[in-house]
Amino acid sequence: MLSETLKILKQNGIKLDKRKGQNYLVNRDILSKIIQNSELSKNDRVLEIGAGIGTLTIPLAKNAGKVYAVEQDGKAANVLKKRLEKLELDNVEVIVEDATKMDLPSVNKVISNLPYQISSPITFKILENPFEMAVLMYQKEFAQRMVASPGDRNYSRLSVMMYLYSEAEILFQVSENDFFPKPKVASAVIKMQPKIDVDIDPFFVDVTRAMFQHKKKKIRNALIDSYHEIGDVEKSDLKTIISQLDQTKMNERVFKMSPEDLLKISGDIKKLV
Repeated sequence: MLSETLKILKQNGIKLDKRKGQNYLVNRDILSKIIQNSELSKNDRVLEIGAGIGTLTIPLAKNAGKVYAVEQDGKAANVLKKRLEKLELDNVEVIVEDATKMDLPSVNKVISNLPYQISSPITFKILENPFEMAVLMYQKEFAQRMVASPGDRNYSRLSVMMYLYSEAEILFQVSENDFFPKPKVASAVIKMQPKIDVDIDPFFVDVTRAMFQHKKKKIRNALIDSYHEIGDVEKSDLKTIISQLDQTKMNERVFKMSPEDLLKISGDIKKLV
């Protein structure tokens, strides 16, 4: 795959920019594992974000009914269109846009080697739209944060939100050597399946953001230090509210709290605001 990728890039005068997340997968075994875990059929409508020159797009098109391939780089998108035309694959719609700013098409699966610099915003955008399953590649460290448990070093606000929104698991890791150009970090492929009828209170999102800005501090101190993240609550008012809550919980470290604990704390604060 490496020689094929280099040939296509050279023929089309494309120079990849690692700063834009342009690291193309060049290991056919990894590509096959992504397709296998995607469990595709001709009934599937698939969204791919960061399609590039079509390394993943083409096998997706061969196995799914419809593919929406989003690629912000117009030059790479034109190469992809030419490759699809040559292979007579007419079930792909190439969309030249920034995936974080567009309305996502209606699909049942999202399969992508994501540009790592948009990992967080695009993940939450995907979760806000209906889908059945996603198989996504991330930077390894980011993937570990997605599935971390309370008390783990990688436990974060992202871990909490992922737990509430979906069932997620790391399927396998991917070496730096499986890409061109070679990135400085390892990667991992995650499978996500959304939980049904999830409705997250925006107030909870604010409270959680406030707490995890200081995740190693006691909850009371983390909240007070980031009071400005919680709506129009004044610092003095928040101190009064905290004094009325369960003091055992208020003295716990943020990173040790389960998502359920954090939901309870947020709900108690909201009642007193």
